[in-house]
Amino acid sequence: MSNLRGLIRLYRWRTDEKQRVLAELHNQEDRLRADAARLEDEIKAEQDAARGNFEISFGYANFARAALGRRAQIAQAITQIQSQIATATEALAEAFQEVKRYELAQDERERQDKQKQRHKENEMLDETAAIGFRRRQRDDAENTGG
Repeated sequence: MSNLRGLIRLYRWRTDEKQRVLAELHNQEDRLRADAARLEDEIKAEQDAARGNFEISFGYANFARAALGRRAQIAQAITQIQSQIATATEALAEAFQEVKRYELAQDERERQDKQKQRHKENEMLDETAAIGFRRRQRDDAENTGG
């Protein structure tokens, strides 16, 4: 029976690649969430500054429009990344299943090979025992009859 170890190695490598892609997507999501948190802090700081200084309050409207646009962009990017994460997670699960399928097939082949080997060994032992038995019978017959 053919050996599946090469295929198993290939599919494990592919699974590792999918894990790296998924990890990178999670890192991107974390960075976007950190960007969103920094933007919220920045908005809060600008609001506080605008309340405390009349001159700054004139520029706050422009800042607020830009911040709202940036907030929307970050939210959209997070949504896209989450979609990519879901797709990558499915692909990773399928890759794990494929590896497992080949590993199970290889395990079954190895089990069958061991069973065949044990069967051959038993046949050889039986044959050896039978030859020995026949030899003893012949020797006994020669010793008693002759």
